[in-house]
Amino acid sequence: MSDEESKEVSVVIVEDHEFTRMGLKLSLDSLPGIKMVGEAADGAEGVKVALDLKPQVVLMDVELPTMDGIEATKQIRLANPDVRVIMLTSHNNDQTIFAALGAGANGYCLKTINAQQLAAVIKMVAEGAAWLDPGIANRVLSAYAHTDGSPAMEKRQTTTRSKREAPSLSPRETEVLRLVADGYSNQKIAEKLGLGLETVKTHMRHIMEKLTVSDRTEAAVKAMKQGLV
Repeated sequence: MSDEESKEVSVVIVEDHEFTRMGLKLSLDSLPGIKMVGEAADGAEGVKVALDLKPQVVLMDVELPTMDGIEATKQIRLANPDVRVIMLTSHNNDQTIFAALGAGANGYCLKTINAQQLAAVIKMVAEGAAWLDPGIANRVLSAYAHTDGSPAMEKRQTTTRSKREAPSLSPRETEVLRLVADGYSNQKIAEKLGLGLETVKTHMRHIMEKLTVSDRTEAAVKAMKQGLV
């Protein structure tokens, strides 16, 4: 293998739309420093391909058949933390963004990005950096600061302090909060845990009171920041 080939970043694409997948594959594979090594059209297949081929980076869509991109990302990152995952999606709502980050995504790109920019992001993430679309980055930083009313710079306190100030949640509340961070709706949480919808809503109300937040997004952000989920 030549030095040039050894420096290429190996990439797998997980995208259910064939036209989009083929376009990404052709565009990226033609750029220096990027080598496409595999592809998948659904979440479950994406997990298998990523774990079999062990690429440096996986480009992951959010909405996928058989298993969504959030769950697929979680499974890949748990099984092999060395594989880096970049969400490549048209979704820019807070719930999806924080669910992706909570699942272990290393980057979050909107599909408006061009091939050259995406290639640069892939290389940065492969080298260990995290990357967020600029518009999304501002919202994430604002949300992290807003969860306890502190400026973003003051959030960089020690883990010890975060743990000391962490609220006491019941085991069931922790289960519910973990699913919130994973992007589940109240109805889906109720189905997954075998609870009534009103019971889940009650747990959510108690969680938000204990975390001193006003909505689900803030709860998910604060939970991830304080290591509660």
